Amino acid sequence: MEYETIVVRKLTPAIGAEISGVDLAHPLGNQQFQEIHDALMENLVIFFRDQELTHDQHKAFGRRFGELHIHPSSPGAVAGHPEILTIKADAESKYVAGEEWHSDVSCEAEPPLGSILYMRRLPPDGGGNTLFANMYRAFETLSAPIQRLCEGLVAVHDGAQVYGGRFGHAAKEGGFPRAEHPVVRTHPVTGRKALFVNRNFTTRIVGLRKPESDALLEMLYRHCETPEFHCRFAWTPNAIAFWDNRAAMHHAMWDYFPHSRLGYRVTVKGDRPFLRT
Repeated sequence: MEYETIVVRKLTPAIGAEISGVDLAHPLGNQQFQEIHDALMENLVIFFRDQELTHDQHKAFGRRFGELHIHPSSPGAVAGHPEILTIKADAESKYVAGEEWHSDVSCEAEPPLGSILYMRRLPPDGGGNTLFANMYRAFETLSAPIQRLCEGLVAVHDGAQVYGGRFGHAAKEGGFPRAEHPVVRTHPVTGRKALFVNRNFTTRIVGLRKPESDALLEMLYRHCETPEFHCRFAWTPNAIAFWDNRAAMHHAMWDYFPHSRLGYRVTVKGDRPFLRT
């Protein structure tokens, strides 16, 4: 794909690209917005370095891609900016956000389109990288019989085991979100099929006995962790990662305890996953 207003450098053949030639503190023109959108569709996660954004500018960039999502549970919202989630770990942390492979808030009926994380403070010695996995490739490299099996299945995604269990957050009125989604989803823009299960939120496959569900999910999880599907982003101060939550999973490395890491995330609302056969 050719670009006129930005420079795109791929990180790996499978996933990820660094974007330069744009200052995200300023409103995007229509062509530049479209090229950034196209780069996201092509690479599933895109990265920008050396950006200086206020919270309002961060939200304005996110809103170019859709209405902003408000997290269903986390107490880490920035005061006066409920759309911005604080991503923080330090010497007091017992767990950190994202240390399991996951798709953001997949427990909601309409999981997010994507997330935009702006990293402000980093640990020393190169710690705190984030890994991303191409879920198109995860589906496409399954054998044909397993593809057909997965296309006929639906899985439960439950927020209670993450937000209430691991992090001990109190549920909002109505409880933690819980939803059923197809194990394979069709991307609404590209039309490609992607696996849509993850260790964080997926609890079982509907209609299977527990041993069957556990065994199939574990096989799929391990398959998604194949290194050839991945890229690994080494953060620098004021870098941004923007990932397509519908076709990529991510995993935040917590290899820097007791040092601290601080960032802010806005998330763009998505729609209900579907499978087009």
